[in-house]
Amino acid sequence: MPESYVPKEAITHGDGGTAALAIGEAESLERPPGAGPPSAPPTGKPRGLWSDAWHDLRRNPVFVISGLVIIFLAIIAIWPQLIATGNPYRADLAKAQAGAEPGHPFGFDTQGRDVYTRVVYGARASITVGTCATAGAALLGSLLGALAGFYGGWGDNLLSRTADIFFGIPVILGGLVFLSVITSSTVWPVVGFIVLLGWPQVARIARGSVVTAKQNDYVQAARALGAGNRRMLLRHIAPNAIAPVIVVATIALGTYIALEATLSYLGAGLKPPTVSWGIDISAASTYIRNAPHMLLWPAGALSITVLAFIMLGDAVRDALDPKLR
Repeated sequence: MPESYVPKEAITHGDGGTAALAIGEAESLERPPGAGPPSAPPTGKPRGLWSDAWHDLRRNPVFVISGLVIIFLAIIAIWPQLIATGNPYRADLAKAQAGAEPGHPFGFDTQGRDVYTRVVYGARASITVGTCATAGAALLGSLLGALAGFYGGWGDNLLSRTADIFFGIPVILGGLVFLSVITSSTVWPVVGFIVLLGWPQVARIARGSVVTAKQNDYVQAARALGAGNRRMLLRHIAPNAIAPVIVVATIALGTYIALEATLSYLGAGLKPPTVSWGIDISAASTYIRNAPHMLLWPAGALSITVLAFIMLGDAVRDALDPKLR
């Protein structure tokens, strides 16, 4: 060991270049002969909001479990034949209200139809209504809320007063009145009603996010550099204001599925021959003492679906909200 060797631990760190040079010299003396220069520390690109949120979501067991449940529900909604080979409309009155038997694990309903097959096929109507209603309400509410929050003025006041009117309409009572005059058995009247009453909530969230985002320094800098309103709204404001809308829409999806089932249970939502969990729950409620399986299986499927979407929304909210980190 050379006599001039000084351990690098004995070198005090200072603000000048002398200490840094001494540390570098000490490290060079510690390296074995023939070794190359030390590699520079990795300088990875810092994660943004979305990459950071995805990093947290992948490690959140609530998100993973709810995501797997939702993927499974989406698959059976698109291809119910994968796990149910029967016909949901096939009736055998000789087996009315009968319990489980081989090949029919959930038993039969009052008309002798296989409850298992109807539970599987009922996922299609619920997922379709929830997805389409959420997409419609999110798009309409985001567009109106973003324009009102960005431009302000009389348009903002008009949106606020219109939203207050829709907030004052009772959802269940409004659905009974609105859907009772429609005889269609498809899902689209129910989707249209939910969008009609669901967009004000999204619009209010989007408006508040845009009002907050447009006050940031980068938006003011873009305005000073001559960026137009369209460019500022689409390029700078919308990407930074969309996170709360996604959170609200994800949680609302489960709420809309429950709303469809409630309206169908009351006879104002989906109507036969459409296969729906709400319709089957309504038909089975009278026979809960004699044949509880008719009610428990579709009600359980509905509860699991709603819970999965609400859990997913909570996980997304925790990941996208910096104040909860």
